[in-house]
Amino acid sequence: MKVSISRENTKTIQSDMFGLFFEDINYGLDGGLHAEMLENRGFEFLECRGSFANYYQFPAYRYGWNPYPVNGNTYLDIHEEAPLNEVNPHYLRAVVCRAGEGFSNKAYDGIYMKANVACDVTFYAKGKGKVEICVLSESGETLAGSQVIEIEGDCWKQYRTSVVSDKAVHGGLFTVRFLEPAVICFDQFSMMPTDAVCGLFRKDLAELLKALQPGFLRFPGGCVVEGSQLTNRYQWKKTVGPKEERKANWNRWAVHNNDGTELVLSPWPYYNQTLGIGFYEYFVLCEYLGCKAVPVLNAGLACQYHSRELVPSDSPEFQEYVQDAVDLITFCNGSVDTEWGALRAKMGHPEPFGLEYIGIGNEQWETEEVDFFYRYQCFEKAIHEAYPEIKCLGSAGPDVETDRHKKAWEHYTPILEERPEYAYAVDEHYYVPDTWLYEHVHMYDNYSRKNKVFAGEYACHIYPEAPMGKRNCFRAALAEAAFMTGLERNADVVLLASYAPLFARIGYTQWQPDMIWFDSEKAYGTPSYYVQQIYACYTGDTLLPVSCDEDAEAKKLYLTASMDSRSGKTYVKMINAGEEAASLKLDGVKAGKVKMLVLNAAGDDCNSIEEPEKVAPVQVLVDTDDIITVPAQSVVVLIQE
Repeated sequence: MKVSISRENTKTIQSDMFGLFFEDINYGLDGGLHAEMLENRGFEFLECRGSFANYYQFPAYRYGWNPYPVNGNTYLDIHEEAPLNEVNPHYLRAVVCRAGEGFSNKAYDGIYMKANVACDVTFYAKGKGKVEICVLSESGETLAGSQVIEIEGDCWKQYRTSVVSDKAVHGGLFTVRFLEPAVICFDQFSMMPTDAVCGLFRKDLAELLKALQPGFLRFPGGCVVEGSQLTNRYQWKKTVGPKEERKANWNRWAVHNNDGTELVLSPWPYYNQTLGIGFYEYFVLCEYLGCKAVPVLNAGLACQYHSRELVPSDSPEFQEYVQDAVDLITFCNGSVDTEWGALRAKMGHPEPFGLEYIGIGNEQWETEEVDFFYRYQCFEKAIHEAYPEIKCLGSAGPDVETDRHKKAWEHYTPILEERPEYAYAVDEHYYVPDTWLYEHVHMYDNYSRKNKVFAGEYACHIYPEAPMGKRNCFRAALAEAAFMTGLERNADVVLLASYAPLFARIGYTQWQPDMIWFDSEKAYGTPSYYVQQIYACYTGDTLLPVSCDEDAEAKKLYLTASMDSRSGKTYVKMINAGEEAASLKLDGVKAGKVKMLVLNAAGDDCNSIEEPEKVAPVQVLVDTDDIITVPAQSVVVLIQE
């Protein structure tokens, strides 16, 4: 088959087209990307129960904390008189009657420490007595310990120490051990490895993100933005400032798997948000990744899938939601002379973050009860009156083949024809089988060129009934790669795109498949991770037309090409979803030997903790003068300098 690549009739590809979507789902933040190792560090957790429009919470302030030893003479209770602060008022009072005893923290699956990598420990305390911080083995052996810490005083004071081990620690028990009988109050513990990226992010997970070279990061969700109730929606103003003064919240995903009856309970009732990573830290993460930030804000609606709760759009309370959006832009871009710019500077970043995008609502749609389009108009008007340069992102709902999706474009299209700035792009979501992705490779060919899309959440759900790992098999990634040729080919319509969800902690999942899996010690990228990496790292800024002398797609062969005008590199993607290898003669590329990355595996192959790179790209050299062989069932990118 002859493949011709033209340098005429090109299209522009946005430099930030392929990015990341992040949400605190599957313990992806607390217990994941946030390098904090302890659970319920501020004694504010809630036990979360309920189902559609009927959610309730119970105090679980001592969740994760137990006497050590369990059958010893230590008594733990929760107090709130004279707290560290009124925002998070609960704290632990420990009565220890015997030296050598104390209390411990669950710490997810136990403490993991790398050999010779210290962990910093901080906490607030008041009382009188001597303690030490230890990491113990199951048998009680001290694997890592601190110097003696003397607690003295009736006022809250922060204490700092560190622990280190010359050997790797697996499943250790974080323990506060008293050296003498005493009564001491504690609050706001933290245990962070000193190799945490930016002092905040788990190193291996952050590095996996960095290797993707994303164009943007959309955060903090997802349904977390909305909450199952408005009380647990994500409120960015409560996530900035001193960490101990950020109001802890329960996570909407704590109640995900309920079926509407009282008898079916979620297995994750203690999934909470400590907000140790808030909006400021998300922007710091974007700077580390070298990508643009795409924050998404609540539009006065709880999750429409799980609630009917809303704030009336004609109420003063709704105007507070709108003002929050304007204030966020000031926090990111405003002068240090403004209230919110001053807070940004106080937190350590006097220079503006340079925010360009803002998302208005997550997965929202219009109904008889929900006037989302009017709400969007209110946000867009207020934002552009204050900051006309900001790019607003709309929502087309949770799918692309329903009346609600059609109704969304009936709203946006006529306005965009008159005012393109009304929505820089409209967020579309689809979690679909592999057959759907192949059938819809040309979906965006038929969109109006004035309608701009943010493919904000998509993934191939190939085996809903399959075991956890198999859902991230190569067959799913191959279908995603084929579909993404349609995204790239329609880069004049699809301006932004991101796979979802991003992270999953093994044993703590509410949703799968996911791009990156991890446990307390290790992490790996799925085949979908490597597909996303190929698109993010090997897509230029100029789309080059591709034509063939045969019907390539009849053979399940999908092709795109692009050029980077700055470096002069050309990238040719060749996705062969067929059962036979394809032999291609490329016309329109320079002659000579070039590098080619090949991602090739059996359909059900997937990566795992034990085999993290079973499916990963392999580099080969090919000569463009020769026939190029694209293996069956493969994702290939040719990189010409």
